[in-house]
Amino acid sequence: MSLQPVLIAGQWRAARSTEIFHAANPATDETLPGEFPVSSWADCDAVLNAAAEAANSLRVTPLEQIAQFLTRFAERIEARKADLVELAHAETGLPKAPRLGDVELPRTTNQLRQAAAAALEGSWAMPTIDTKLNIRSMLAPLGPVWVFGPNNFPFAFNGIAGGDFAAAIASGNPVIAKGNTSHPGTSQWLAEEAFAAVTEAGLPPATVQLIYRTSHADGERLAADPRTGALAYTGSRSAGLKLKAAAEQAGKPIYVELSSVNPVLILPGALAERGAKLAEEFTGSCLMGTGQFCTSPSFIVLFAGQAAEQFIGAAKQKLETTPPTPLLSASVRRSLEASVQTLRAAGAELVCGGSPMPAPGSRFANTLLRVSGEKFLTTPEKLQTEAFGNASLVVVVRDAAQAAQVLEHLEGNLTGCVYSDTQGADDALYNQLAPLLRQRVGRLLNDKMPTGVAVSAAMNHGGPFPATGHPGFTAVGIPASLRRFGALHCYDNVRPARLPAALQNRNPNGKMWRLIDGHWSQGDVVV
Repeated sequence: MSLQPVLIAGQWRAARSTEIFHAANPATDETLPGEFPVSSWADCDAVLNAAAEAANSLRVTPLEQIAQFLTRFAERIEARKADLVELAHAETGLPKAPRLGDVELPRTTNQLRQAAAAALEGSWAMPTIDTKLNIRSMLAPLGPVWVFGPNNFPFAFNGIAGGDFAAAIASGNPVIAKGNTSHPGTSQWLAEEAFAAVTEAGLPPATVQLIYRTSHADGERLAADPRTGALAYTGSRSAGLKLKAAAEQAGKPIYVELSSVNPVLILPGALAERGAKLAEEFTGSCLMGTGQFCTSPSFIVLFAGQAAEQFIGAAKQKLETTPPTPLLSASVRRSLEASVQTLRAAGAELVCGGSPMPAPGSRFANTLLRVSGEKFLTTPEKLQTEAFGNASLVVVVRDAAQAAQVLEHLEGNLTGCVYSDTQGADDALYNQLAPLLRQRVGRLLNDKMPTGVAVSAAMNHGGPFPATGHPGFTAVGIPASLRRFGALHCYDNVRPARLPAALQNRNPNGKMWRLIDGHWSQGDVVV
C-alpha cells in the first residue's frame, strides 16, 4: 500500500507523520487500498502559515474569481461523478443510487453554485450605510477556516466540498479541510478537483488545503492558534466540546454540530386517525441511511392507550422484517451499542433489536426501545443519549401534563415535529405543547418526518445546545450560512475612495441589497 499525500500550500506532498490509518468498507469489513497519514503539528503549522498568506490575498481578490472557482469546482465534481460515487460507496457503504449519485452529489454541486451566486451578489455581507454620520459597516472575511467534515455525508458535508466549505469560501476565506477518517479517499479526490479549480480561477494556491487526521492534542492546539479565523465542526459531542473549549478560550468563533435526538410528538387524534400510516413513515425515516442522518427521528412521544400500543407493534414488525443496512464504520457500531446499553441501564425496555449483527460488515439490528413518561422524568439526561444509527426510543406519556414535563426536560435539538389530526381535534393540545417544543429545536415541523434538510435560504440546520454550539446560526441555507465566517468591519469618516466597493456610494453591481439610512435598497447612495 502507498502512503497518500496531503495538500499543503499548493503542493501534494508527503505528510510529516509516523502514524497511518486505513479506510475500510463497512459493508464487508475489507481494508481498502491506500495508507493515509496522521499529520503532526508540523503539517498543521504549515497549512496555517499558507492559509494566513492566502487570506491576505483573498481579501483583495475580485468576487468574480471566487464565484468562478465555486462554479468550476461544481462542474469538475460532476465530470468525475462516476468515480466519486464508486469510491464513496466503497468507503461508507451508502448506496450508489439513489443516495450518493442522484441525491447527495447533486445537492453538493447545487450548494456550490448557490454559494457562487451569493458571493457575486454580495447582500450576505449586510452592507449598512449611515449618510448623516458617515459611518458604514459590513461583514468581511475572518481568515483561515478549519472545516471538520462528518462521517455520514461524504459529499454534501465534506470538509473540502460541503456546505461549510462553500460558505467559508464564498465569504472570502481560505479553507483548511480536515478530512473524515471514514472516507479519506473520497476527500482526497474532491481536493484534487478543488485545487484544479483554484488554479483555473487564479486564486491563491492555499485557498484550499487538506489533511486527513491529527491527534486530539493538535486539534485543540490548532483551534486556539492565532492564525485560525474560525472553525466549523460536525461530529461527536465529546470531541466537539473539546475543540469548542479550546477555541473559545482563545476567542475563536467555532460552529459545532454535536448531537440531536429530534423529538417527534404524535398527538392522540393523529394516532387514532392514521396510526398505521404514521408507523410506516416513522420506520422509513428512522432507517433512512441506517439512522445516520443528523435529523433522524430517534425520540418519539406517544400518549398511552391502545393506539399507542398498535403503533409500537407496527413499528416493531417493520423493523424486524427490514434487513439492517451497514453502518458507516465499526466504531459507529460500537458507539451505537454503547448508547443502547446506556438507554437500557437508565430504564428503557427493549422492544426489538439491541445487538450487533454477525460479520461481515458493520451492522446492528434495527432497534426500538420504550420507556414510560414517569421513568423518563427520573433520568431525562441519560434517556436522551443519542443513539447514532438505527435505534429509536418511544416515550409513552399518560396525559398532556406529563407530555409537557417531558418536553420541558428536553435538551436542544436540530428538529422537532408534531403530528396532529386533520379535523382539528388536536388543536388545543397542539397549542399547549408546540410552544414548549419550539424553544428546544431549531426547526419545527408539522406532520412531516425531519430527515430531509432542504438547501433553501429559509432553512435552519442548527438549534439550541447541544444540537449546535450557538442557536443563532445555520449550517445550511445561503446566505445565512455565510455570515458565520464574517467579521463586522466598521468605517467611520473614511474617505470614499478608501471604502470597500460594497460601501461606496455607487452600488457595485446594482443587485446588492444595502441598508441605507434605515431603508433596504439596491440603488446608489444619493448625496
